[in-house]
Amino acid sequence: MLKPRATATRELVSLDGIWNFALGDDQVGTSCVQPLSPELQVPVPASYNDIFIDPRIRDHVGWVYYQRSVRVPRGWAGEKYFLRVDAATHHGRVFVDSQLVAEHSGGYTPFETDISHLVAAGAEFCLTIAVSNILTNATIPPGKVETLANGKRKQQYQHDFYNYAGLARSVWLYSVPQVHIQDVTIVTSTSQTSGIVDYQVTANRMIPENQFHLSLLDENGQVVAQSNGPQGRIRVESAHLWQPGAAYLYQLQVELLRGDDRKELLDTYTIATGIRSVEVSGMQFLINGKPFYFTGFGKHEDTAIRGKGHDPAYMVHDFQLMKWLGANSFRTSHYPYAEEVLEYADRHGIVVIDETAAVGLNLAIVAGIHGTKAPPTFSPDTINEHTQMAHKNALQELISRDKNHPCVVLWMIANEPASGEVGAVEYFKPLVKFTRELDPSRPICFANMAFNPVNRDLITDMFDVICLNRYFGWYKHTGELDMAEEALYEELSGWQDKFGKPMIITEYGADSLAGLHAVNDVPWSEEYQSRLLEMYHRVHDRLDAVVGEHVWNFADFQTTSQIFRVNGNKKGIFTRDRQPKAAARVLRERWTKPFLTR
Repeated sequence: MLKPRATATRELVSLDGIWNFALGDDQVGTSCVQPLSPELQVPVPASYNDIFIDPRIRDHVGWVYYQRSVRVPRGWAGEKYFLRVDAATHHGRVFVDSQLVAEHSGGYTPFETDISHLVAAGAEFCLTIAVSNILTNATIPPGKVETLANGKRKQQYQHDFYNYAGLARSVWLYSVPQVHIQDVTIVTSTSQTSGIVDYQVTANRMIPENQFHLSLLDENGQVVAQSNGPQGRIRVESAHLWQPGAAYLYQLQVELLRGDDRKELLDTYTIATGIRSVEVSGMQFLINGKPFYFTGFGKHEDTAIRGKGHDPAYMVHDFQLMKWLGANSFRTSHYPYAEEVLEYADRHGIVVIDETAAVGLNLAIVAGIHGTKAPPTFSPDTINEHTQMAHKNALQELISRDKNHPCVVLWMIANEPASGEVGAVEYFKPLVKFTRELDPSRPICFANMAFNPVNRDLITDMFDVICLNRYFGWYKHTGELDMAEEALYEELSGWQDKFGKPMIITEYGADSLAGLHAVNDVPWSEEYQSRLLEMYHRVHDRLDAVVGEHVWNFADFQTTSQIFRVNGNKKGIFTRDRQPKAAARVLRERWTKPFLTR
């Protein structure tokens, strides 16, 4: 799915702003859509939960309504025009006046619908978007709704971040010609001094006399190569490669032309393209044939008041803080981020591990926290074929949206699943095969958690890179860093010896309360968080297979209200309002030195 852009043949209208808002019932039908009072209004994009004072809204389980009036520009007569929702968390239904025109499940990927047959150019209509925050075993991430003894409904889920909901990303109205470019797929590689751009282009309706013409422009706007046809290869001699920390972006301009003389322009669309190669070789992760060492974070789209609402000011500031620390990469934990984030990473040479929303596929984690016996994770009544189908759809939508971003070098298909339980192989094997079919050009991984060590895990052999979330010194050997260091080295050595694959420590860290200081190893102090990170780094440097380290987490973030989470997760190197803790200096000292070359 192409991101909407204004071009010579396309126009774009943002529908962001203030919408009328109301709580809904369990079910939403076409007869339920009524004009909403402006008594409650809400900004888009933003999660609605923290904006209002009323706890009934924050704790609401079910549907909510967003509504506003929209006018189609009169100049769009004869064009096709689409409504696009960048994300509706977790289930969205779109109504034009009272007619249901689109429905989508999956809270972090876009969906759209053609409304040109419903509303005339120049006409005004009432746009209603219903959004449900309910999670079930047939959603990614999974969850269940429980009715308490007092009759209150409560959403239960197995992931450790707050279930922010609503329209957290932009809503658009955009136009395209009747015959238009529908999709573009770009795969790049390198060959000695040449850059290679393989492409495939499709139109919504292909007519024999229509032709595709492609031009590759450099950063000065000069055409460096051209090609014709729906698929082909463009070779660029002495290409400027997209490098970590030194991005170079070409522009691939696609034109759909009519007639043998190719003089009539039907449609045009341009995509930023970074030429680079990615591969795994032995225990190395290679970008452009050179070993790459990941430094950075697992992050969250999480800010005060806006929740998961995309905020370009926070986005740019976060990238500035990562640059100050010397971080070269991050993981989109635990869902696809707004596409604007990836575009910024493309432009600035930041490497991204792109992750689906498949978090919570491990019932033993919650049981371990509460001291109860865990049911089997994979069973007809828990994570089942319906979950797997939703997971497959999430993978398809993730790759369809993000396949052309040069910053994305690794697909992460799940976080901390029950990879050592019966049923894990049967669940993941088809998904791994499907992911490789969708994109053979990138390696794939999943994040393994401590309940499934090397002698228990059943699925790592299917993947290209080993990603480990480990908390020695925090959840295990708490306060005993000497013991934690010995145990960490022993476990990582076991993974290295068994698989001989590159390893990224995708989560490590400790909670710290900003302002709490201690001379000794006191958990929750800023000093303990710092010393724990230093301990991990000593172990990383002893193992050839370790090719990266992503601290958990970039910044403190909101979780559900639990007695072991005091107003959220405090593992951030920065506070939730982006003030540095002492550990930031530890990372800056390490990551700004040119030592991490294997």
